[in-house]
Amino acid sequence: FLGAGKTTIIQSLLQGLPENYNVVILKNEFGDVKTDSALLKNFTVSEMVNGCLCCVLVGQMKNALYEIKEKYNPDRVIIETSAFPAPISLQIRELEKDFKLDSIVTVIDCENFIGYEDKSYTAKMQAKYTDLILLNKHEFVSEEKLELVIDHINVLNEDTAKIKYDLKFGVTAEMIFGLDTKLFMNSVETFEVDGENFDKRHHFKEIDLIQIKVKLLANELEKKNSNDYTIKLKGDFENFLNGLSSENIYRVKGFIKLKEDQNHQEKVFILNWAFGKFTLNEIVDVANIDEFDIKLVVMGVDFVNYLENYVTKFKEYFNLFDENHIRFLKGE
Repeated sequence: FLGAGKTTIIQSLLQGLPENYNVVILKNEFGDVKTDSALLKNFTVSEMVNGCLCCVLVGQMKNALYEIKEKYNPDRVIIETSAFPAPISLQIRELEKDFKLDSIVTVIDCENFIGYEDKSYTAKMQAKYTDLILLNKHEFVSEEKLELVIDHINVLNEDTAKIKYDLKFGVTAEMIFGLDTKLFMNSVETFEVDGENFDKRHHFKEIDLIQIKVKLLANELEKKNSNDYTIKLKGDFENFLNGLSSENIYRVKGFIKLKEDQNHQEKVFILNWAFGKFTLNEIVDVANIDEFDIKLVVMGVDFVNYLENYVTKFKEYFNLFDENHIRFLKGE
């Protein structure tokens, strides 16, 4: 699910693979902000944007896989999605002449699972239909809360193995690869949780988006006044992030230009904010980064009831009064 730590776990997996082992990571992004190509820069990353990879973009999956096969001829393709994997898995089953579905792994955020499982049909479906459950962020919760999280997961899926993700040692290929999944063998199979059948538009009913994009041209910079957007100081932006509510906002991710102080040159940072915690990583090689001063996507639930507050908060902080700079996409 959003913010569970999938990319971090994939990074740890990749670090343990042989040098000549060719892996391509195929993933989707909500909005049109591609960040993981920069984070996973030593590996081939194909990012599909503006949708839920398992549903909306599922028609593109066959083409994407064959394009990857022709272009990179990988030993393995790792598909990272925040959504329910049934539709995409069934498509891969249809391609068994060229591709084999190996394993389906679900990452559980132990800090926040109990909070969002009641709001998220997707989270419950992911926990129920999987070959392996990795318990992430368990070191940030008490033993009592961890036991409660496992109890909640067991209600959905008692039989599947549950393993604590170790920050120091990560995960190994032996743990993830070669599980030879038996899930999603039948295209007419129905999938349900809590008596509710799978809805192919599930993610669009759950996730609201606010997209922020600002690109200042040289001639625009000359016209700027004190009421217009300017490059923010890193410390000031961190204070702003600390003030965001994790009750309705699940993720904020993307690129932003910041200054350490007024005497320093601006730098490009990747922001990864999840449930109140965040990292800002400087990008040294910006050659393949879109030339935006801000390119962020905010993901959460129930924005419509707090829309004016959230949009106003971002507009006022960044001084965004051009409607083209910020837009709201409501889940259905």
